[in-house]
Amino acid sequence: MIVQSAGGNAGRQPADEAERLLRELPDIPDAGMYVVDDQGRIVGTNPRAETLLARSAGELLGQDAHNLLHRDGRGQTVPRARCLMMQAFLSGRTAQGEREWFERGDGSLLPLSWLITPCRIGEGVRGAMVVLHSPGPAEAAGPEPGGPAAPLSELDRLALLAETTTRLTSTLDVEEALRRLLHLVVPRLADWAVVDLISEQNEVWRTAVVHHENGVLVDREDLAGPMPPVPQDSPMPLSRALRGAASALAGPEDYQGPPDSAVAVVQRELFRETGIHSAAIAPIRGLREVLGALTLGRSEQPRPFAPAELSLLDDIARRAGLALDNARLYQRQRRVAETMQRHLLPQLPRVPGLEMAARYVPAPHSSQVGGDWYDAFILPNSVTALVIGDVIGHDLDAAAGMAQLRNMLRAYAWSHQEPPSRIVDRLDRAVARITEASMATLVFARLEDTGDRRWRLRWTNAGHPPPLLVCPDGRSRFLEAGHGLLLGTGITPSRSDAVALLPPLSTVVFYTDGLVESPGRSIDEGLDRLRRHAAALAQRPLDVFCDRLLDRTRPADNDDDVALLVLRVPGRD
Repeated sequence: MIVQSAGGNAGRQPADEAERLLRELPDIPDAGMYVVDDQGRIVGTNPRAETLLARSAGELLGQDAHNLLHRDGRGQTVPRARCLMMQAFLSGRTAQGEREWFERGDGSLLPLSWLITPCRIGEGVRGAMVVLHSPGPAEAAGPEPGGPAAPLSELDRLALLAETTTRLTSTLDVEEALRRLLHLVVPRLADWAVVDLISEQNEVWRTAVVHHENGVLVDREDLAGPMPPVPQDSPMPLSRALRGAASALAGPEDYQGPPDSAVAVVQRELFRETGIHSAAIAPIRGLREVLGALTLGRSEQPRPFAPAELSLLDDIARRAGLALDNARLYQRQRRVAETMQRHLLPQLPRVPGLEMAARYVPAPHSSQVGGDWYDAFILPNSVTALVIGDVIGHDLDAAAGMAQLRNMLRAYAWSHQEPPSRIVDRLDRAVARITEASMATLVFARLEDTGDRRWRLRWTNAGHPPPLLVCPDGRSRFLEAGHGLLLGTGITPSRSDAVALLPPLSTVVFYTDGLVESPGRSIDEGLDRLRRHAAALAQRPLDVFCDRLLDRTRPADNDDDVALLVLRVPGRD
Protein backbone atom coordinates (compact mmCIF):
# COMPACT_ATOMS: atom_id res chain seq x y z
CA MET A 1 0.00 0.00 0.00
CA ILE A 2 1.37 3.42 -0.94
CA VAL A 3 0.79 5.97 1.79
CA GLN A 4 1.10 9.71 1.48
CA SER A 5 1.83 11.63 4.67
CA ALA A 6 2.07 15.21 5.79
CA GLY A 7 5.53 16.76 5.78
CA GLY A 8 7.21 19.19 8.12
CA ASN A 9 8.77 18.72 11.51
CA ALA A 10 5.64 19.63 13.43
CA GLY A 11 3.56 16.87 11.84
CA ARG A 12 6.23 14.26 11.37
CA GLN A 13 5.46 12.06 14.37
CA PRO A 14 1.66 11.81 13.79
CA ALA A 15 2.26 11.35 10.05
CA ASP A 16 4.77 8.56 10.62
CA GLU A 17 2.39 6.78 12.96
CA ALA A 18 -0.47 7.29 10.49
CA GLU A 19 1.67 5.67 7.82
CA ARG A 20 2.36 2.69 10.10
CA LEU A 21 -1.34 2.22 10.86
CA LEU A 22 -2.31 2.33 7.20
CA ARG A 23 0.42 -0.12 6.24
CA GLU A 24 -0.73 -2.63 8.85
CA LEU A 25 -4.16 -2.91 7.22
CA PRO A 26 -4.58 -5.07 4.12
CA ASP A 27 -4.73 -3.27 0.77
CA ILE A 28 -8.39 -3.53 -0.19
CA PRO A 29 -8.94 -1.90 -3.59
CA ASP A 30 -12.37 -0.37 -2.93
CA ALA A 31 -11.69 1.04 0.58
CA GLY A 32 -10.36 4.54 1.06
CA MET A 33 -8.65 5.35 4.34
CA TYR A 34 -7.36 8.48 6.00
CA VAL A 35 -6.08 9.30 9.50
CA VAL A 36 -6.83 12.48 11.46
CA ASP A 37 -5.01 13.92 14.47
CA ASP A 38 -6.59 15.02 17.74
CA GLN A 39 -7.73 18.28 16.08
CA GLY A 40 -9.49 16.48 13.24
CA ARG A 41 -6.82 17.39 10.65
CA ILE A 42 -5.88 14.79 8.02
CA VAL A 43 -2.32 13.52 8.57
CA GLY A 44 -2.28 10.41 6.35
CA THR A 45 -4.22 8.94 3.44
CA ASN A 46 -4.09 6.07 0.97
CA PRO A 47 -4.44 6.32 -2.84
CA ARG A 48 -7.98 4.91 -2.88
CA ALA A 49 -9.19 7.77 -0.65
CA GLU A 50 -7.68 10.24 -3.12
CA THR A 51 -9.55 8.53 -5.96
CA LEU A 52 -12.89 8.37 -4.13
CA LEU A 53 -12.69 11.99 -3.05
CA ALA A 54 -11.11 13.26 -6.29
CA ARG A 55 -8.51 15.10 -4.24
CA SER A 56 -4.75 14.68 -4.21
CA ALA A 57 -2.80 14.01 -1.02
CA GLY A 58 -1.62 17.62 -1.09
CA GLU A 59 -5.23 18.82 -1.09
CA LEU A 60 -6.18 16.52 1.83
CA LEU A 61 -3.23 16.63 4.22
CA GLY A 62 -3.41 19.26 6.92
CA GLN A 63 -7.07 20.05 6.22
CA ASP A 64 -9.93 19.81 8.72
CA ALA A 65 -11.70 16.66 7.54
CA HIS A 66 -15.16 17.73 8.68
CA ASN A 67 -15.07 21.17 7.05
CA LEU A 68 -13.54 19.82 3.85
CA LEU A 69 -15.66 16.71 3.28
CA HIS A 70 -18.86 16.24 5.31
CA ARG A 71 -22.03 17.44 3.55
CA ASP A 72 -25.78 16.93 3.68
CA GLY A 73 -27.91 15.92 0.69
CA ARG A 74 -28.06 19.56 -0.53
CA GLY A 75 -24.29 19.99 -0.43
CA GLN A 76 -24.29 22.11 2.73
CA THR A 77 -21.69 21.60 5.47
CA VAL A 78 -23.16 19.40 8.21
CA PRO A 79 -23.23 21.23 11.59
CA ARG A 80 -20.68 19.63 13.91
CA ALA A 81 -23.33 19.10 16.59
CA ARG A 82 -25.38 16.94 14.16
CA CYS A 83 -22.48 15.06 12.54
CA LEU A 84 -22.42 11.44 13.74
CA MET A 85 -18.79 11.01 12.69
CA MET A 86 -17.76 14.11 14.66
CA GLN A 87 -19.68 12.89 17.72
CA ALA A 88 -17.85 9.56 17.59
CA PHE A 89 -14.51 11.32 17.07
CA LEU A 90 -14.99 13.60 20.07
CA SER A 91 -16.16 10.76 22.34
CA GLY A 92 -13.28 8.49 21.30
CA ARG A 93 -15.45 5.56 20.22
CA THR A 94 -15.83 3.40 17.13
CA ALA A 95 -18.88 4.14 14.95
CA GLN A 96 -20.06 3.70 11.38
CA GLY A 97 -22.65 5.15 9.04
CA GLU A 98 -24.26 4.22 5.74
CA ARG A 99 -24.67 6.30 2.57
CA GLU A 100 -23.69 9.74 3.84
CA TRP A 101 -22.51 12.52 1.55
CA PHE A 102 -18.91 13.58 0.97
CA GLU A 103 -17.84 16.45 -1.27
CA ARG A 104 -15.29 15.55 -3.94
CA GLY A 105 -12.65 17.85 -5.30
CA ASP A 106 -14.74 18.67 -8.38
CA GLY A 107 -17.67 19.81 -6.21
CA SER A 108 -19.81 16.70 -6.78
CA LEU A 109 -21.33 14.74 -3.90
CA LEU A 110 -20.59 11.06 -3.38
CA PRO A 111 -22.59 8.74 -1.05
CA LEU A 112 -20.21 6.62 1.01
CA SER A 113 -20.39 4.26 3.92
CA TRP A 114 -17.88 5.16 6.61
CA LEU A 115 -16.31 3.82 9.76
CA ILE A 116 -14.27 5.77 12.31
CA THR A 117 -12.19 4.21 15.09
CA PRO A 118 -9.82 5.89 17.59
CA CYS A 119 -6.09 5.24 17.33
CA ARG A 120 -2.77 6.51 18.66
CA ILE A 121 -0.76 8.54 16.14
CA GLY A 122 2.19 9.62 18.24
CA GLU A 123 3.63 9.77 21.73
CA GLY A 124 0.66 10.85 23.83
CA VAL A 125 -1.29 11.96 20.72
CA ARG A 126 -4.67 10.45 19.97
CA GLY A 127 -6.39 10.51 16.62
CA ALA A 128 -8.75 8.43 14.52
CA MET A 129 -8.76 6.31 11.39
CA VAL A 130 -11.59 6.76 8.88
CA VAL A 131 -12.47 4.05 6.34
CA LEU A 132 -14.61 5.00 3.34
CA HIS A 133 -16.44 2.44 1.22
CA SER A 134 -18.89 2.60 -1.66
CA PRO A 135 -21.88 0.50 -0.56
CA GLY A 136 -22.95 -2.13 -3.05
CA PRO A 137 -26.55 -3.26 -3.61
CA ALA A 138 -26.24 -6.35 -1.42
CA GLU A 139 -24.67 -4.39 1.41
CA ALA A 140 -27.32 -1.69 1.25
CA ALA A 141 -30.09 -4.28 1.40
CA GLY A 142 -28.57 -6.10 4.38
CA PRO A 143 -29.16 -9.71 5.49
CA GLU A 144 -32.62 -11.20 5.52
CA PRO A 145 -34.37 -10.82 8.90
CA GLY A 146 -34.02 -13.95 10.97
CA GLY A 147 -31.48 -15.48 8.58
CA PRO A 148 -28.00 -16.66 9.43
CA ALA A 149 -25.36 -14.04 10.17
CA ALA A 150 -23.79 -12.91 6.93
CA PRO A 151 -20.01 -12.82 6.44
CA LEU A 152 -18.42 -9.52 7.32
CA SER A 153 -18.31 -6.95 4.56
CA GLU A 154 -14.92 -5.53 3.59
CA LEU A 155 -15.77 -2.37 5.56
CA ASP A 156 -16.66 -4.37 8.67
CA ARG A 157 -13.53 -6.48 8.25
CA LEU A 158 -11.35 -3.38 8.06
CA ALA A 159 -13.17 -1.91 11.04
CA LEU A 160 -12.51 -5.00 13.11
CA LEU A 161 -8.81 -5.08 12.20
CA ALA A 162 -8.39 -1.37 12.91
CA GLU A 163 -10.12 -1.73 16.26
CA THR A 164 -8.03 -4.81 17.07
CA THR A 165 -4.80 -2.94 16.36
CA THR A 166 -5.84 0.09 18.38
CA ARG A 167 -7.17 -1.75 21.42
CA LEU A 168 -4.50 -4.44 21.73
CA THR A 169 -1.52 -2.14 21.27
CA SER A 170 -2.72 0.30 23.92
CA THR A 171 -2.07 -2.04 26.88
CA LEU A 172 1.01 -3.83 28.21
CA ASP A 173 -0.91 -6.10 30.55
CA VAL A 174 -1.33 -9.69 29.32
CA GLU A 175 -4.68 -10.27 31.06
CA GLU A 176 -6.11 -6.99 29.83
CA ALA A 177 -4.96 -7.70 26.26
CA LEU A 178 -6.69 -11.10 26.37
CA ARG A 179 -9.87 -9.57 27.78
CA ARG A 180 -9.96 -7.03 24.96
CA LEU A 181 -9.28 -9.71 22.36
CA LEU A 182 -12.19 -11.85 23.58
CA HIS A 183 -14.58 -8.89 23.52
CA LEU A 184 -13.51 -8.08 19.96
CA VAL A 185 -14.29 -11.51 18.49
CA VAL A 186 -17.32 -12.62 20.55
CA PRO A 187 -20.11 -12.40 19.45
CA ARG A 188 -19.02 -10.53 16.33
CA LEU A 189 -17.39 -13.62 14.80
CA ALA A 190 -18.35 -16.52 17.04
CA ASP A 191 -20.33 -17.71 20.05
CA TRP A 192 -17.23 -19.13 21.77
CA ALA A 193 -13.59 -18.10 22.04
CA VAL A 194 -10.79 -20.20 23.51
CA VAL A 195 -7.22 -19.02 24.16
CA ASP A 196 -4.43 -21.53 24.79
CA LEU A 197 -1.09 -19.95 25.75
CA ILE A 198 2.39 -21.46 25.96
CA SER A 199 4.21 -20.29 29.09
CA GLU A 200 7.88 -19.33 29.33
CA GLN A 201 8.40 -22.82 30.82
CA ASN A 202 6.99 -24.30 27.59
CA GLU A 203 3.79 -25.46 29.33
CA VAL A 204 0.41 -25.06 27.63
CA TRP A 205 -2.39 -23.50 29.64
CA ARG A 206 -5.99 -23.06 28.53
CA THR A 207 -6.13 -19.48 29.71
CA ALA A 208 -9.66 -18.48 28.69
CA VAL A 209 -12.90 -20.09 27.52
CA VAL A 210 -15.74 -17.60 27.07
CA HIS A 211 -19.29 -17.92 25.75
CA HIS A 212 -21.74 -15.24 24.69
CA GLU A 213 -24.97 -15.61 26.69
CA ASN A 214 -27.80 -13.07 26.94
CA GLY A 215 -25.65 -10.18 25.80
CA VAL A 216 -22.67 -10.83 28.11
CA LEU A 217 -19.50 -12.91 28.01
CA VAL A 218 -19.54 -15.80 30.45
CA ASP A 219 -16.16 -17.14 31.60
CA ARG A 220 -16.20 -20.95 31.70
CA GLU A 221 -13.46 -21.47 34.24
CA ASP A 222 -14.37 -25.17 34.52
CA LEU A 223 -13.06 -25.68 30.97
CA ALA A 224 -9.81 -23.75 31.55
CA GLY A 225 -6.61 -24.97 33.15
CA PRO A 226 -3.39 -26.82 32.32
CA MET A 227 -3.16 -28.69 29.03
CA PRO A 228 -1.21 -31.84 28.10
CA PRO A 229 2.11 -31.44 26.27
CA VAL A 230 1.86 -30.62 22.58
CA PRO A 231 2.56 -33.72 20.44
CA GLN A 232 5.19 -33.05 17.81
CA ASP A 233 3.70 -35.22 15.07
CA SER A 234 -0.06 -34.90 15.56
CA PRO A 235 -2.01 -33.74 12.47
CA MET A 236 -4.95 -32.49 14.56
CA PRO A 237 -5.83 -28.77 14.15
CA LEU A 238 -5.07 -27.51 17.67
CA SER A 239 -1.80 -29.44 17.93
CA ARG A 240 -0.69 -28.05 14.59
CA ALA A 241 -1.63 -24.49 15.59
CA LEU A 242 0.33 -24.76 18.86
CA ARG A 243 3.35 -25.80 16.80
CA GLY A 244 2.90 -22.72 14.59
CA ALA A 245 1.30 -24.38 11.55
CA ALA A 246 -1.31 -22.64 9.41
CA SER A 247 -4.80 -21.95 10.69
CA ALA A 248 -7.47 -24.56 10.00
CA LEU A 249 -11.16 -25.35 10.31
CA ALA A 250 -12.31 -28.02 12.76
CA GLY A 251 -15.46 -29.65 14.02
CA PRO A 252 -16.53 -32.35 16.46
CA GLU A 253 -16.22 -34.94 13.71
CA ASP A 254 -12.44 -34.38 13.63
CA TYR A 255 -12.17 -35.72 17.17
CA GLN A 256 -14.60 -38.65 17.01
CA GLY A 257 -12.05 -41.30 16.18
CA PRO A 258 -9.42 -42.77 18.48
CA PRO A 259 -7.46 -39.82 19.91
CA ASP A 260 -3.82 -39.58 18.88
CA SER A 261 -2.84 -37.59 21.99
CA ALA A 262 -4.09 -36.23 25.29
CA VAL A 263 -4.63 -32.85 23.59
CA ALA A 264 -7.15 -34.51 21.27
CA VAL A 265 -9.02 -35.88 24.31
CA VAL A 266 -9.28 -32.38 25.79
CA GLN A 267 -10.51 -31.00 22.48
CA ARG A 268 -13.17 -33.69 22.14
CA GLU A 269 -14.39 -32.77 25.63
CA LEU A 270 -14.46 -29.07 24.63
CA PHE A 271 -16.69 -29.73 21.62
CA ARG A 272 -18.97 -31.94 23.72
CA GLU A 273 -19.36 -29.44 26.57
CA THR A 274 -19.83 -26.36 24.41
CA GLY A 275 -21.93 -27.72 21.57
CA ILE A 276 -19.61 -26.10 19.03
CA HIS A 277 -20.44 -27.41 15.57
CA SER A 278 -17.82 -25.38 13.68
CA ALA A 279 -14.49 -23.96 14.81
CA ALA A 280 -11.59 -22.02 13.32
CA ILE A 281 -8.18 -22.35 14.99
CA ALA A 282 -5.19 -20.08 14.36
CA PRO A 283 -1.71 -19.92 15.91
CA ILE A 284 -0.81 -16.86 17.99
CA ARG A 285 2.74 -16.04 16.94
CA GLY A 286 5.16 -13.62 18.56
CA LEU A 287 8.25 -12.18 16.91
CA ARG A 288 10.41 -15.17 17.81
CA GLU A 289 8.16 -18.02 18.85
CA VAL A 290 4.64 -19.42 18.96
CA LEU A 291 2.76 -18.02 21.96
CA GLY A 292 -0.39 -20.13 21.73
CA ALA A 293 -3.57 -20.60 19.71
CA LEU A 294 -6.90 -18.82 19.28
CA THR A 295 -10.02 -20.93 18.70
CA LEU A 296 -13.35 -19.43 17.61
CA GLY A 297 -16.42 -21.63 17.81
CA ARG A 298 -20.04 -21.43 16.69
CA SER A 299 -22.80 -23.24 18.48
CA GLU A 300 -25.86 -20.94 18.24
CA GLN A 301 -24.89 -19.31 14.94
CA PRO A 302 -25.94 -21.89 12.34
CA ARG A 303 -23.51 -20.82 9.62
CA PRO A 304 -20.24 -22.80 9.77
CA PHE A 305 -16.90 -21.14 9.33
CA ALA A 306 -15.81 -20.88 5.72
CA PRO A 307 -12.22 -21.21 4.48
CA ALA A 308 -12.34 -17.57 3.33
CA GLU A 309 -12.74 -16.46 6.99
CA LEU A 310 -9.39 -17.94 8.00
CA SER A 311 -7.46 -14.97 6.58
CA LEU A 312 -9.36 -12.62 8.91
CA LEU A 313 -8.67 -14.93 11.87
CA ASP A 314 -4.98 -15.01 10.90
CA ASP A 315 -4.85 -11.19 10.86
CA ILE A 316 -6.48 -10.99 14.29
CA ALA A 317 -4.23 -13.69 15.76
CA ARG A 318 -1.14 -11.95 14.34
CA ARG A 319 -2.08 -8.68 16.03
CA ALA A 320 -2.84 -10.54 19.25
CA GLY A 321 0.58 -12.22 19.06
CA LEU A 322 2.41 -8.92 18.72
CA ALA A 323 0.46 -7.41 21.61
CA LEU A 324 1.05 -10.43 23.88
CA ASP A 325 4.73 -10.54 22.91
CA ASN A 326 5.16 -6.88 23.85
CA ALA A 327 3.26 -7.38 27.10
CA ARG A 328 5.37 -10.40 28.06
CA LEU A 329 8.60 -8.57 27.23
CA TYR A 330 7.46 -5.60 29.31
CA GLN A 331 6.59 -7.81 32.28
CA ARG A 332 9.90 -9.69 31.96
CA GLN A 333 11.90 -6.46 31.92
CA ARG A 334 9.85 -5.10 34.79
CA ARG A 335 10.54 -8.19 36.93
CA VAL A 336 14.26 -7.90 36.24
CA ALA A 337 14.29 -4.20 37.08
CA GLU A 338 12.23 -4.65 40.24
CA THR A 339 14.44 -7.50 41.39
CA MET A 340 17.54 -5.41 40.78
CA GLN A 341 16.15 -2.47 42.70
CA ARG A 342 14.94 -4.58 45.61
CA HIS A 343 18.41 -6.13 45.93
CA LEU A 344 19.92 -2.65 45.95
CA LEU A 345 17.73 -1.59 48.87
CA PRO A 346 19.38 -2.39 52.20
CA GLN A 347 18.51 -4.44 55.24
CA LEU A 348 17.77 -2.08 58.12
CA PRO A 349 20.30 -2.14 60.96
CA ARG A 350 19.40 -3.14 64.50
CA VAL A 351 19.70 -0.23 66.93
CA PRO A 352 18.93 -0.94 70.62
CA GLY A 353 15.69 0.72 71.65
CA LEU A 354 14.97 2.09 68.19
CA GLU A 355 12.30 0.71 65.86
CA MET A 356 12.67 1.02 62.10
CA ALA A 357 10.59 -0.21 59.16
CA ALA A 358 10.72 0.44 55.41
CA ARG A 359 8.66 -0.25 52.32
CA TYR A 360 9.26 0.02 48.58
CA VAL A 361 6.34 -0.17 46.12
CA PRO A 362 7.08 0.05 42.37
CA ALA A 363 4.98 2.14 40.03
CA PRO A 364 1.85 0.21 39.00
CA HIS A 365 1.97 1.04 35.28
CA SER A 366 5.39 2.42 34.37
CA SER A 367 7.43 0.36 31.94
CA GLN A 368 10.34 0.17 34.38
CA VAL A 369 11.19 1.05 37.96
CA GLY A 370 12.41 4.44 39.03
CA GLY A 371 15.07 5.84 41.30
CA ASP A 372 13.32 5.94 44.68
CA TRP A 373 15.36 4.56 47.58
CA TYR A 374 15.84 4.51 51.31
CA ASP A 375 18.89 3.70 53.39
CA ALA A 376 19.90 3.35 57.04
CA PHE A 377 23.35 2.46 58.42
CA ILE A 378 25.48 2.89 61.52
CA LEU A 379 28.37 5.40 61.42
CA PRO A 380 31.69 4.83 63.24
CA ASN A 381 30.59 6.96 66.23
CA SER A 382 27.46 4.77 66.66
CA VAL A 383 25.25 7.47 65.15
CA THR A 384 22.46 6.14 62.89
CA ALA A 385 22.39 7.62 59.37
CA LEU A 386 19.02 7.81 57.59
CA VAL A 387 18.40 8.58 53.92
CA ILE A 388 15.37 8.90 51.69
CA GLY A 389 15.92 9.88 48.05
CA ASP A 390 14.59 9.98 44.52
CA VAL A 391 16.65 10.08 41.31
CA ILE A 392 14.73 11.84 38.56
CA GLY A 393 13.42 9.35 35.96
CA HIS A 394 11.58 6.06 35.62
CA ASP A 395 13.96 3.63 33.95
CA LEU A 396 16.97 1.43 34.57
CA ASP A 397 19.27 4.45 34.25
CA ALA A 398 17.47 6.04 37.20
CA ALA A 399 17.85 2.82 39.21
CA ALA A 400 21.56 2.65 38.32
CA GLY A 401 22.02 6.31 39.28
CA MET A 402 20.23 5.60 42.55
CA ALA A 403 22.69 2.80 43.36
CA GLN A 404 25.66 5.07 42.66
CA LEU A 405 24.31 7.90 44.80
CA ARG A 406 23.52 5.55 47.67
CA ASN A 407 26.99 4.04 47.68
CA MET A 408 28.74 7.41 47.38
CA LEU A 409 26.65 8.89 50.18
CA ARG A 410 27.53 5.95 52.40
CA ALA A 411 31.22 6.42 51.64
CA TYR A 412 31.19 10.17 52.33
CA ALA A 413 29.18 9.78 55.53
CA TRP A 414 31.48 7.01 56.81
CA SER A 415 34.78 8.72 56.00
CA HIS A 416 33.88 12.30 56.97
CA GLN A 417 32.44 12.96 60.40
CA GLU A 418 30.68 16.12 59.25
CA PRO A 419 27.17 17.60 59.54
CA PRO A 420 24.63 16.31 57.02
CA SER A 421 24.77 19.52 54.94
CA ARG A 422 28.53 19.14 54.34
CA ILE A 423 28.12 15.50 53.30
CA VAL A 424 25.36 16.40 50.82
CA ASP A 425 27.51 19.23 49.45
CA ARG A 426 30.22 16.71 48.64
CA LEU A 427 27.68 14.42 47.01
CA ASP A 428 26.23 17.27 44.95
CA ARG A 429 29.63 18.16 43.49
CA ALA A 430 30.11 14.54 42.45
CA VAL A 431 26.69 14.04 40.81
CA ALA A 432 27.52 15.66 37.48
CA ARG A 433 30.98 14.12 37.20
CA ILE A 434 30.96 10.48 38.28
CA THR A 435 27.36 9.24 38.46
CA GLU A 436 24.60 8.26 36.03
CA ALA A 437 22.10 10.41 37.94
CA SER A 438 21.21 13.72 36.31
CA MET A 439 19.28 15.21 39.22
CA ALA A 440 18.01 13.86 42.51
CA THR A 441 16.30 14.87 45.73
CA LEU A 442 17.04 13.47 49.17
CA VAL A 443 16.92 13.95 52.92
CA PHE A 444 20.04 12.92 54.81
CA ALA A 445 19.73 12.72 58.59
CA ARG A 446 21.74 11.66 61.64
CA LEU A 447 19.91 10.22 64.62
CA GLU A 448 21.87 10.60 67.85
CA ASP A 449 21.26 9.29 71.34
CA THR A 450 21.95 12.29 73.60
CA GLY A 451 22.76 10.06 76.57
CA ASP A 452 19.80 11.13 78.72
CA ARG A 453 17.35 8.79 76.98
CA ARG A 454 16.50 11.45 74.44
CA TRP A 455 17.05 11.31 70.70
CA ARG A 456 18.17 14.16 68.49
CA LEU A 457 17.55 14.28 64.74
CA ARG A 458 19.88 16.42 62.61
CA TRP A 459 19.13 16.64 58.89
CA THR A 460 19.45 18.52 55.64
CA ASN A 461 16.95 18.47 52.79
CA ALA A 462 17.94 18.67 49.11
CA GLY A 463 14.65 19.48 47.38
CA HIS A 464 12.75 16.53 48.89
CA PRO A 465 9.29 16.44 50.55
CA PRO A 466 9.75 17.20 54.27
CA PRO A 467 9.80 14.40 56.86
CA LEU A 468 6.77 14.12 59.12
CA LEU A 469 7.06 13.99 62.92
CA VAL A 470 4.11 12.30 64.67
CA CYS A 471 3.77 12.33 68.47
CA PRO A 472 2.07 9.41 70.25
CA ASP A 473 -0.92 11.62 71.15
CA GLY A 474 -1.55 12.35 67.45
CA ARG A 475 0.04 15.79 67.25
CA SER A 476 2.08 16.08 64.06
CA ARG A 477 4.14 18.53 62.05
CA PHE A 478 6.34 18.52 58.98
CA LEU A 479 10.05 19.10 59.54
CA GLU A 480 10.38 21.84 56.94
CA ALA A 481 13.64 23.44 58.13
CA GLY A 482 16.98 22.71 56.47
CA HIS A 483 15.49 22.83 52.99
CA GLY A 484 17.75 23.52 49.99
CA LEU A 485 18.19 22.90 46.26
CA LEU A 486 18.03 19.43 44.77
CA LEU A 487 21.21 17.72 43.58
CA GLY A 488 22.60 18.09 40.08
CA THR A 489 21.56 21.67 39.24
CA GLY A 490 25.15 22.84 38.76
CA ILE A 491 24.56 25.56 41.35
CA THR A 492 26.58 25.50 44.57
CA PRO A 493 23.96 26.32 47.21
CA SER A 494 24.51 27.24 50.82
CA ARG A 495 22.99 24.21 52.53
CA SER A 496 21.96 24.26 56.15
CA ASP A 497 21.23 21.75 58.88
CA ALA A 498 18.16 21.54 61.07
CA VAL A 499 17.86 19.93 64.50
CA ALA A 500 14.90 18.56 66.43
CA LEU A 501 14.60 16.69 69.74
CA LEU A 502 12.21 13.79 69.25
CA PRO A 503 9.56 13.30 71.95
CA PRO A 504 9.43 9.82 73.56
CA LEU A 505 7.59 7.23 71.42
CA SER A 506 7.34 9.69 68.53
CA THR A 507 7.44 8.49 64.91
CA VAL A 508 9.33 10.08 62.02
CA VAL A 509 8.14 9.35 58.48
CA PHE A 510 10.52 9.73 55.52
CA TYR A 511 8.85 9.19 52.12
CA THR A 512 9.14 9.90 48.41
CA ASP A 513 6.75 12.05 46.39
CA GLY A 514 4.80 9.08 45.01
CA LEU A 515 3.06 8.89 48.39
CA VAL A 516 1.62 12.40 48.20
CA GLU A 517 1.63 13.59 44.59
CA SER A 518 -1.25 12.90 42.22
CA PRO A 519 -2.47 14.33 38.89
CA GLY A 520 -5.89 14.78 40.46
CA ARG A 521 -4.97 16.92 43.48
CA SER A 522 -2.43 19.45 44.71
CA ILE A 523 0.69 18.57 46.67
CA ASP A 524 -0.75 20.41 49.70
CA GLU A 525 -3.77 18.11 49.64
CA GLY A 526 -1.50 15.08 49.49
CA LEU A 527 0.62 16.29 52.40
CA ASP A 528 -2.45 17.02 54.50
CA ARG A 529 -3.83 13.55 53.74
CA LEU A 530 -0.52 12.00 54.82
CA ARG A 531 -0.45 14.00 58.06
CA ARG A 532 -4.02 13.12 59.05
CA HIS A 533 -3.66 9.39 58.43
CA ALA A 534 -0.25 9.20 60.10
CA ALA A 535 -1.67 10.93 63.18
CA ALA A 536 -4.54 8.43 63.31
CA LEU A 537 -2.04 5.54 63.22
CA ALA A 538 0.39 7.03 65.76
CA GLN A 539 -0.01 4.24 68.31
CA ARG A 540 -0.09 1.31 65.89
CA PRO A 541 2.86 -1.12 65.69
CA LEU A 542 5.36 0.16 63.19
CA ASP A 543 4.77 -2.54 60.52
CA VAL A 544 1.02 -1.98 60.74
CA PHE A 545 1.65 1.78 60.62
CA CYS A 546 3.59 1.44 57.33
CA ASP A 547 1.16 -0.90 55.60
CA ARG A 548 -1.96 1.06 56.48
CA LEU A 549 -0.33 4.39 55.71
CA LEU A 550 0.49 3.14 52.21
CA ASP A 551 -3.02 1.75 51.69
CA ARG A 552 -4.74 4.93 52.87
CA THR A 553 -2.43 7.60 51.50
CA ARG A 554 -0.95 6.44 48.21
CA PRO A 555 -3.01 7.98 45.36
CA ALA A 556 -4.71 5.45 43.12
CA ASP A 557 -4.06 7.59 40.01
CA ASN A 558 -0.36 8.21 40.60
CA ASP A 559 1.96 6.18 38.37
CA ASP A 560 5.06 6.57 40.52
CA ASP A 561 7.27 4.55 42.84
CA VAL A 562 7.04 4.95 46.60
CA ALA A 563 9.83 4.49 49.13
CA LEU A 564 8.98 4.76 52.81
CA LEU A 565 11.32 4.78 55.84
CA VAL A 566 9.78 5.06 59.30
CA LEU A 567 11.46 5.15 62.71
CA ARG A 568 10.09 5.29 66.23
CA VAL A 569 12.16 6.31 69.25
CA PRO A 570 11.69 4.59 72.63
CA GLY A 571 9.96 6.01 75.68
CA ARG A 572 11.77 7.40 78.72
CA ASP A 573 11.59 4.11 80.66
